[in-house]
Amino acid sequence: MKKKKIESIKVHSFDKKTDAIFSLLLGIFALSCILPFIFVIVISLTDETALAFNGYSLFPEKWSFAGYEYLFQLKDKILQSLFITVFITVVGTTLNVLFTTLYAYAISRTSFKYRRFFTMMALVTMLFSAGVIPVYIVMTSFLNLKDTVAALILPMLLSPFNIMVMRSFFKKTISESILESARMDGASELRIFFQICLPLTLPGIATISLFTALAFWNDWYNALLYIQSDNLVPLQYLLMKIQSNIEYMSTNVGAGAQISAVAGSIPREATRMAIVVVSTLPIACFYPFFQRYFVKGLTIGGVKE
Repeated sequence: MKKKKIESIKVHSFDKKTDAIFSLLLGIFALSCILPFIFVIVISLTDETALAFNGYSLFPEKWSFAGYEYLFQLKDKILQSLFITVFITVVGTTLNVLFTTLYAYAISRTSFKYRRFFTMMALVTMLFSAGVIPVYIVMTSFLNLKDTVAALILPMLLSPFNIMVMRSFFKKTISESILESARMDGASELRIFFQICLPLTLPGIATISLFTALAFWNDWYNALLYIQSDNLVPLQYLLMKIQSNIEYMSTNVGAGAQISAVAGSIPREATRMAIVVVSTLPIACFYPFFQRYFVKGLTIGGVKE
């Protein structure tokens, strides 16, 4: 028996100098991404007087928690709004991902007779929109959802873009042979979907979940349209109203002694930056948990076989 020569496959890599250059460039790029947020945190902790005299600086002369202290005075409203935001983010993301994956799974299977029709329905909604007025009439007059939590969830309950992403993910990840084997063993379509398809498509689900959660967390426009009760105001809309009130008092300091006194005691710039930190930091903490799913979740289906 002749011995077969096994040739080892050499993995070509850059030399040390090239690796160092690319590492330096990536480090600079990463620093440029995180530096603005660090700058915002520093400004939110800067004394308003030092900020007025010396301008913006990464190393302020005097530190202060006045911006956060001003927001702490509104802690009851902020906590209530935070609860509403967390609720609509969790419930809305769960329902959105469920409906999106069910829709995408159906149109990804060749055995589904009407897959082309429903694919075109999803694509059309990505290109054309009915507009704000028809949507507002449907939500308030037909569905009677004005001033309800459902009005903050229902308009964002389905994402056509995420449907197309998950459709490609299902087609590239799950073969028909796996599904046929499950059907031969007597598994129903729901059991195949929940016990076979969902575990295999976890990277895609994690990716669209984070994007959907970001959309719900940062949404304030639906609250502007449909919410009037102070108990149902989400965090982003409340912080926007606080900033608008600060702007109003700062531009109308001559309107009266009481407004002038209140406006003079508010650290405007520090409070603005504190609002950015309060609204951004909680959702930013979730990025490390989803980071390992991003590359596979976004590039799946990028190469057409």
